[in-house]
Amino acid sequence: MNWVYGLFFGNEAFWGGGVAHSVLILALVIAVGIILGKIKVAGISLGVTWILFVGIVVSHFGMRLNEHLLHFVKEFGLILFVYSIGLQVGPGFFASFKKGGLTLNLLATAIVFLGVLTACVLHWVTGIPITTMVGILSGAVTNTPGLGAAQQAYSDMTGLDDPNISLGYAVAYPLGVIGIIVTIIAIRYIFRIRLDRESQSGATPEDRGQMVEWASAVVKNPALAGKSIDTVIKLLGKTFVISRVSHADGSIDIASLETELNVGDKVLVVATAETMESVVTFLGERIDMSHEQWDKLDSQLVSRRIMITKSRLNGKPIGELKLRTNFGVNVTRVNRAGVDLVAHAGLELQMGDRLTVVGSESSIADVAKMLGNSMRRLREPNLIPIFIGIFLGVFLGSVPFAFPGIPQPVKLGLAGGPLIVSILISKFGPHFRLVTYTTMSANLMLREVGIALFLAGVGLGAGEGFVETIVHGGGYQWIGYGVIITVIPILLVGLFARKFCKLNYFTIMGLIAGSTTDPPALAYSNGVAGNDMPSVSYATVYPLTMFLRVLTAQMLVLLIA
Repeated sequence: MNWVYGLFFGNEAFWGGGVAHSVLILALVIAVGIILGKIKVAGISLGVTWILFVGIVVSHFGMRLNEHLLHFVKEFGLILFVYSIGLQVGPGFFASFKKGGLTLNLLATAIVFLGVLTACVLHWVTGIPITTMVGILSGAVTNTPGLGAAQQAYSDMTGLDDPNISLGYAVAYPLGVIGIIVTIIAIRYIFRIRLDRESQSGATPEDRGQMVEWASAVVKNPALAGKSIDTVIKLLGKTFVISRVSHADGSIDIASLETELNVGDKVLVVATAETMESVVTFLGERIDMSHEQWDKLDSQLVSRRIMITKSRLNGKPIGELKLRTNFGVNVTRVNRAGVDLVAHAGLELQMGDRLTVVGSESSIADVAKMLGNSMRRLREPNLIPIFIGIFLGVFLGSVPFAFPGIPQPVKLGLAGGPLIVSILISKFGPHFRLVTYTTMSANLMLREVGIALFLAGVGLGAGEGFVETIVHGGGYQWIGYGVIITVIPILLVGLFARKFCKLNYFTIMGLIAGSTTDPPALAYSNGVAGNDMPSVSYATVYPLTMFLRVLTAQMLVLLIA
């Protein structure tokens, strides 16, 4: 039975001291952690973070990995995790700063920096090393990439690993999850918020303004008589699409930019909510005419959604395809990652986009062949942009940046570099015909494998001194510090958002969950709201928050340590 002992505990005299031992321990830690992560108490679960705690327990009882292998597993897992996050949030990263999103991102930024300030104050008051405090900060706001960034920055600066960073994270994390949800509940009772009234108030004006909708209108503006749709669009200076035109003589056209309008024509308009009223008013007036009524006018016209699956179309503007000229169809909307966009001529297409096309059955069939419309092609993995992006991300993360007053050059590290590159590639890759599309399931698999490897590596590296630190090293006090870091920033900003910004409570819930990058808090918020408003605000602030968490964790270590 000696071989069994060697397999689990890594005795070099047996087979277990090599690859088999390492793979077995990693698989054991990850599997048990995921199983425990499915357990919920009062509807709350710590999810994959259980992998960290299982790793600590296993390491405490002597099941450990080779130091160099452990370091590789941890860093490679972190790279996969942050890179897949960047691919997911990249397309919406820059759009999140527009209009209503700017307010939410400013509030989220305030939460991030108030947390950093609170951690610095606790560091100066208590004398706890800043490395430990950064770990507590990352655990208190449930941000794993921040933990990885701090560890990597400290390792680059000193050539050593500080286990107290991961210990602080592990100690603060559980109450971090609970504290975020409790604070969300506290804001509700402080303002005596009634959920039914919040549901009735609906989305904010900014949220509604970005939604794409359609309306029927009749042309009554005499100045538009004989004018082409292209001229009308230029005169109004708004982005909208006229899908179909019903002329006074009863004929119906699939609209193109050259189609001429006349007084009495009925039109089907597609635009954002904030644009629609001005478009309809400029044309004439809104009429009560449904999609079904439009379809009855010409039974030969149908509306279908067609998916872009041919890589050669990636990054091409809609106007360049000349679908109206070549096929006699009109594109009214483009659905990208669940969001409808107005299909103007300059909109650049990406793999996976779903185009709403209006035309005859035969014309739409021809367009489908041209665009691809094949799910099989989308399921094929595009590995080249992933590994090129990881290469560029690691390279960028390794570049030292010197700043006046900072003795040690600052690096973006293995968390910041890949995150920035993946955001840029997913946003601008189509400009260079680079296919960055990955299915949601593929992205999720890459992300979960990465975070599982990272947390297993962190736990296995921290377990040896965990009990000693908690019992004799004052680690139990870190729990209280973590609660302070969790509650104060989100409570202050939450109160401000409700009192002065007049934000809907469901929007505030998503703001808090997103600014702490906390999926359990988002799940709780969605369950309470019964709508997608928390998810919308979560997605709006998540990209910037993730970037700031990674950057500030590194800066704290480099500037103060």
